[in-house]
Amino acid sequence: MTKRTCDSMLKIGEMAERAQVSLRTLRHYDAIGLLPPSGRSEGGFRLYTEDDYRRLQTVQGMKALGWSLEQITEVMYTLTELETPQTPARHHALLRDLAEYTTQADRQRARLAEGLSRADALIQTLQRQQSRAVEAA
Repeated sequence: MTKRTCDSMLKIGEMAERAQVSLRTLRHYDAIGLLPPSGRSEGGFRLYTEDDYRRLQTVQGMKALGWSLEQITEVMYTLTELETPQTPARHHALLRDLAEYTTQADRQRARLAEGLSRADALIQTLQRQQSRAVEAA
């Protein structure tokens, strides 16, 4: 790669810091084909583009929903396939899959929101109990 190309890309450490993931995570995602780097430096270091960063954000969103690496890989495959020319039937099937993933994500988000609501209620209860205990002391 040229110096200019390398300068416009993120080194693995920069990518990890920006995305708040470990180097080990990025290496693992590369090893399993989930998020291969777009390039390598002359020294062999992984280099990532802004598109790679956006893909990682998508992966992180699915991880936040509790999805398995298998599920994430399926979704990422679908998203990648949608970016390439397809027959009309295949394109329709990919859009159908994407709609299903969206529905699943929406349902999981609702479950997580309910869990957060319960956690908020617990925190309020604990804070009230703490205040009462301090006032009684």
